Amino acid sequence: MPRLTRDKTTWLTYAQLGLWGFFLYGFGPVVPLLRDEQGTSAAVAGLHSTGIAAGAILGGALFAPVARRLGRGPATWLGLAGVAVGVTALGLLRTLPATLAAVAVIATFGMMVISGVSVLLTAHHGPAAPAALTEANAAGAGMGILAPLVIGATVNAGLGWRPVMAVEVGLITLVALAALTFRVRLPKAVPCDNSSSAQLGPRSDLEPSAAADPVPVTASAAGARAAHRLPAAYWIAWVLMSVTGSIEVCLSLWTADVLRTHGGLGAGSASAAVAAIVGGMFVGRLAGGRLALRWSPVPLLLGALAVSLVGFALFWSATVGWLAVTGLVVLGLGNALHYPLAISIALAVAGPAADKAAGWASYSMGVGFGIAPVVLGWVADGVGPHLAFLLLPGFIAAAVLLTVRLGRVLRAARPAGGREPIAAGAA
Repeated sequence: MPRLTRDKTTWLTYAQLGLWGFFLYGFGPVVPLLRDEQGTSAAVAGLHSTGIAAGAILGGALFAPVARRLGRGPATWLGLAGVAVGVTALGLLRTLPATLAAVAVIATFGMMVISGVSVLLTAHHGPAAPAALTEANAAGAGMGILAPLVIGATVNAGLGWRPVMAVEVGLITLVALAALTFRVRLPKAVPCDNSSSAQLGPRSDLEPSAAADPVPVTASAAGARAAHRLPAAYWIAWVLMSVTGSIEVCLSLWTADVLRTHGGLGAGSASAAVAAIVGGMFVGRLAGGRLALRWSPVPLLLGALAVSLVGFALFWSATVGWLAVTGLVVLGLGNALHYPLAISIALAVAGPAADKAAGWASYSMGVGFGIAPVVLGWVADGVGPHLAFLLLPGFIAAAVLLTVRLGRVLRAARPAGGREPIAAGAA
């Protein structure tokens, strides 16, 4: 069984992803408040998600060349600096074009943070990478719990949502100062003997086994393979990330609206209640980090999707606030493992092309963030947010089908009875 060793580098990357999680999970409750402030429709307010998508695509395109020029660690810090600039602008600006532009800037640099943390942890932890990525995303969810609570408190106090942007800048500054004080430096490049350490958990098939030997993704002939295309498993994982990203962003942006219109909660309480999803994700990722050391990603992902469906059914059918919030906690428990497991598979099968694979992965998030919330907002304008949320079970069903297909492709990539590498090439 792989063992996860958490050193200073690990904890720093966890903190960096936590800073992004604070903004991401805090921005969802802000969107309905921005809509009220700017006097727009739900579909128009959903364009902020399109801004996030556009920024994610740009950030993904920038990460690989910036990482090659500056190094992975400096590229991640540059991402956080850009996030600080963007959230400052978002807190100061008020018109729709200005807030859309600010969100795009934040997402551009935020994607560099996500990509940097993902490849750093994958290279640093090898066979324990799925567990490390799950814990890193737990840190993001843990910080994300705070943001909706801060927003709910400041809205109820009559201060609006903008003070949370100042909190984000302060947290980024504190983490940077802590890294300087304790002299924690992120690596600029992957050591030669560690470039092939990414593995797909204990086993790459659908059978769980704590005692099974890991299935490595080797980097032999890395230079020649760099000209090849990414394998089929990567692209299935890519689509899967789009679908699961659609689930997460729709919940983040429009859950507060459903709680206001169907759950009987006020604006401040509904914004704060979004923390229930993030709280469930935090707990799910803490537990998932341990499970990922014993079980392969595919069966874990199928189980997580089943939990998400149960949570959605409870949330959507509830007509009282406390029951809807309970459903959101269960939803968060399921959603917790969607992205960490999918990205761990994608980076593992990419082998030595992890930087490029991480950049391409941002496009999948751009698709999910750019299309699904706008569609849901458009439907919500016609039938209301509660009925519009019935799009989400469709996303969950699509994710289940993709996960089953992914498991079959991963098993087919290994000769029967063998322990061959599963990566079929690199871009």
